[in-house]
Amino acid sequence: MTPSQSLRLVIIAPDLLESVSDDAHARELAERSRQLRIGLLENGYNIVAVLPADTFLDERLAQLQPDMIIVDAESEARDSLEHVVMATRDARRPIVLFTNDNDTSHVKDAVAAGVSAYVVAGLSPDRIRPILDVAMARFEHEQGLRKELAHAKTELHERKVIDRAKGMLMQRQGLSEQAAYEKLRKAAMDKGLRLGDVAQRMLDALDLLG
Repeated sequence: MTPSQSLRLVIIAPDLLESVSDDAHARELAERSRQLRIGLLENGYNIVAVLPADTFLDERLAQLQPDMIIVDAESEARDSLEHVVMATRDARRPIVLFTNDNDTSHVKDAVAAGVSAYVVAGLSPDRIRPILDVAMARFEHEQGLRKELAHAKTELHERKVIDRAKGMLMQRQGLSEQAAYEKLRKAAMDKGLRLGDVAQRMLDALDLLG
């Protein structure tokens, strides 16, 4: 199985079926949407569902658990993106938007909101695989950066908590900074806890005692 065949895609697209027969523009959009899906299938991607961008989108995505979301939109691109971004805020996934709308004034906002690739007139089958590969690589890189940032923030917060706890021990028990640190470290080892957790518990207890 190739990497593309293992990717589970959900396509977010407007429902054009009702107006296709009477509206030339709607027929054009429907054909473009059909070509996109054919291109994805020809490249071996697994389309698990085609969904509208509505208020139930987050529930459907939670059930389907796709690896990537493809947004197929034109003039309603902004509304569709807002629904998708809101639906994925708690479980981030790479988002790729395909559109023929030449108005790219909101590309910057879309990328800032979490879109991994914004593709205008990119429906030729030979372009689809590299576009999705780059989108996935970019998403994974950004996720790595977010984890590093979160880890750095956690470490900074933990250092502040430990310093506060050391300060309280030094003040209340007349200990040196090194002695206060060693006391915290021994308590952490005895209880099998992280040093920061022991320090936070001590501060919580002191707050309760006043």
